Amino acid sequence: MAIVSREESAALSIPGHTFHFDGYYDQGRDRDATKFLVPEGETLSSNLNQIEREKGIEKISEILKNSMQGKTMIVRFLTLGPANSPFTIPCMECTDSWYVAHSVDLLYRKGYETFCNLSNGATIFKTLHSAGKLDENMASSDYENKRIYIDYTKNNVYCANTQYAGNSIGFKKLALRLAIREAHQNGWLAEHFMIIGVCDQDKNKTYLAGAFPSACGKTSTAMLEGESILSDDLAYVRNIEGTCRAVNVESGIFGIVQDINPKDDPLIHKILSTQGEIIFTNVLVKDAKPWWLGMNGELPKEGKNYSGWWYEGKTDKEGKKILPAHKNARYTVALKALANCDTELDNPAGVKLEGIMYGGRDYKAYVPVQQAFSWEHGIIVYGAALETETTFATVGAEGKYEINVMSIQDFVSIPLGKYIGNYLDFGKGLTEKPLIFGVNYFLKGKENEKFLNERKDKHVWVKWMTLRVHNKAKARKTPIGLIPLYEDIAPLFKKIRDKNYTKDDYTNQFTIRVPENLAKIERVWNFWEQLNDAPDELFTILKAQKERLLKAQKEYGDYISPEAFEIV
Repeated sequence: MAIVSREESAALSIPGHTFHFDGYYDQGRDRDATKFLVPEGETLSSNLNQIEREKGIEKISEILKNSMQGKTMIVRFLTLGPANSPFTIPCMECTDSWYVAHSVDLLYRKGYETFCNLSNGATIFKTLHSAGKLDENMASSDYENKRIYIDYTKNNVYCANTQYAGNSIGFKKLALRLAIREAHQNGWLAEHFMIIGVCDQDKNKTYLAGAFPSACGKTSTAMLEGESILSDDLAYVRNIEGTCRAVNVESGIFGIVQDINPKDDPLIHKILSTQGEIIFTNVLVKDAKPWWLGMNGELPKEGKNYSGWWYEGKTDKEGKKILPAHKNARYTVALKALANCDTELDNPAGVKLEGIMYGGRDYKAYVPVQQAFSWEHGIIVYGAALETETTFATVGAEGKYEINVMSIQDFVSIPLGKYIGNYLDFGKGLTEKPLIFGVNYFLKGKENEKFLNERKDKHVWVKWMTLRVHNKAKARKTPIGLIPLYEDIAPLFKKIRDKNYTKDDYTNQFTIRVPENLAKIERVWNFWEQLNDAPDELFTILKAQKERLLKAQKEYGDYISPEAFEIV
């Protein structure tokens, strides 16, 4: 077990479980404080926060100066991806936070031996972090001077006056920004992917990747009961002799704990309820137990949380009600602690990807699952057009609607158009291309606010994907993609969910909503047109989709039953 500071973390009643609180204003990735250091004369996309490199180095040096005085600097040598692999990137973090050090021990593979055998000129990702001044709760207090700076010229990350792991662990989304640049230069992909191994009745395993913005179903998809989890967050993807292969960048999970309960998430709930090494952050603590929003049972009326001593009705200085636990409360655990951890986690050759899904929060337009007509079609209409309601995992962004390209938009450190172009080119180089799917767990009825999917229905959609991968199911060809036949998914609902899936269920979920889809295309078109760097192929594919929708609308009307479309 890693060393745990009694100052920053404390033990809970279950052996191995500890808790930590970030500061009240340090509860998510901070877009405003995160900037690229850009050398004079260079430019990045206007959608990226940036500061001239020399000015940024001067500012962060001023903030970090003496920040570790009287503290211990902890150095961790790690690897991104398995060791001794074409995917491996060595990394190191220097920090004065035992909580951060403990977190990286759970999330990444140890890399000291890799460092001892590095060749000259090897690419290394490096992070220097200081939590800065701490308040009485041992949380970073100088949040007005929070800085997360990324120096891509040296592959360095600087973090100050923050403890939230998404800001302070340099190898989460911060190093992803560096890896995207490396991937762009060398013809591979660094992605915001979960990866699962889905078994069929003959025990054959199909690996599927998925990109979802935070709180849109990524971890719950990765943790489907009966399947294996290889990754829940980040992946490197390479063309190995014409095959699309991938590894988990990490070896642990930094997951949102809200709504995890034994009914909907039995696998992860069991881990969170039994002995083992786990860090809980920003939950409510009472009687040496962690409590979070959406768990089973009534929460205590008082206890300790990220605001200090909490009691029901407590408000902050702006008069805003403070919840007992934060919506973005987290747990950190090693993947190998999970009974369903995939056996290929540390395979240096990675695993063969046979399908990729993209999913966001789309209440009005897309059906629950659909397959692209081609690699290019899927990359554009499901990936580059991924639209979602933003969530509490990003500071100041909850409840806003935005396009989140490939669920990676915040982290793309090259022009977005080049990023999409790289994706299209990567597919052209593959002999065996993964099928591309769009998923939407959040579709609501046209005339009410009821969700048409239940949380566990996603297992059926995933099983249907594997049938399509292995040519074991036909589909209906709609203007927006290939959708399941009722005859194929009704038996899956019965087998997997023990649920009678009716023809009305199917019709409601898979009706093609033409006006909503046309509006979506217009939003996506405007987004990419304003960037001025999108490949022409993107607009060609969007235009073709619009024309298919208009043709169907003319023939069938605004809302078209799935059974109006031909079987292919």
